Amino acid sequence: MRLCNEVIFAVFLAGAALALPAQQTTTRAAAAKTEPQPAPSLIEDTDPVRSPDVAVPPSATGAPLRKKGEGYVLRTNVEEVVLNATVLDGTRLVQNLKEDNFKVYEDGVKQRIISFQHTDLPVSMGLVIDNSGSMYRKRPAVNKSALDLVMASNPQDQAFVVNFSDEAFIDQDFTSNIDKLREGLAHIDSRGGTALYDAVVASADKLAADAKRPKQVLVLITDGEDNASTLTLEQTIRRVQQLSGPVIYSIGLLFGDEMSRGEVRHARRALELLSSETGGIAFFPKSLDQVDEIAAEVARDIRSQYTIGYRSTKPASEPGFRRIVVTAEAKGMGKLTVRTRTGYFPNVRMAKSPAEQGGQ
Repeated sequence: MRLCNEVIFAVFLAGAALALPAQQTTTRAAAAKTEPQPAPSLIEDTDPVRSPDVAVPPSATGAPLRKKGEGYVLRTNVEEVVLNATVLDGTRLVQNLKEDNFKVYEDGVKQRIISFQHTDLPVSMGLVIDNSGSMYRKRPAVNKSALDLVMASNPQDQAFVVNFSDEAFIDQDFTSNIDKLREGLAHIDSRGGTALYDAVVASADKLAADAKRPKQVLVLITDGEDNASTLTLEQTIRRVQQLSGPVIYSIGLLFGDEMSRGEVRHARRALELLSSETGGIAFFPKSLDQVDEIAAEVARDIRSQYTIGYRSTKPASEPGFRRIVVTAEAKGMGKLTVRTRTGYFPNVRMAKSPAEQGGQ
């Protein structure tokens, strides 16, 4: 059954606990699973980068939360909602549209577009790669394709590497250096289970805390279904939506006879939802030989997107998920398909406190 927001809402009834930004590390810092905590705690350099407790953000009238010793606070503001949109005419990318060709609707109400770009914007990208036991023979080809994707992307992109099995490790922090990314991908343990949802949330939280590019992407490559996460699929999607988070491109290596048909269906559904709800797309190659071609397609897709901004007609203090629909029309073209995130929660962002800003 297709995931709907009513299902997501049923999961969360408590107040939020935003994950804290991880310290910059040069070591193999784990993005491990956590038990629910009464309050967020300071994460040291040597500790795991933890998947956050996922819940509804605090209201705009609540007291701001501060990261101990850092000066980050949570604020809810009436801000520009920014959408990264891919437009297709059938299977062909459409790249010659203007602002007037687009219409944006939030909860069925037409919104006024206040910013529009169609340029090759640099991105902050997470390469989130399955490192479980079943991936051992696949990793060399996967690593090559991941590097080819980066090399086909904007030279100003910054990427980090997360290898995950039953826990996730940041094996290379943000960099544009291909050799450093290659070294990060080379940490192949290929053991343990598949905590895919925890890895996605920890990686999205890493982007929210540390990304220097406003446009954010996760490229997720796995060959199985989640069997080790503390989070559910619905919690994972909601957390990314709370962060107004990254576009997720998924590559599911679901060929071979390692999985039953039921397991393949479940894994495929999860990857499709993670991608479609965030504005990305899920790919399911029939062999490793196709992964490099898919990586090139992902790079083209990222570099061909339109960036559309609007301010919601709803006040930021009004809680709840807001569904977005974007349409496009152009003379001489047939029915155009616009792929973007399906919605968002009123934005909760990390910003420096006035005292911290004054001290810089």
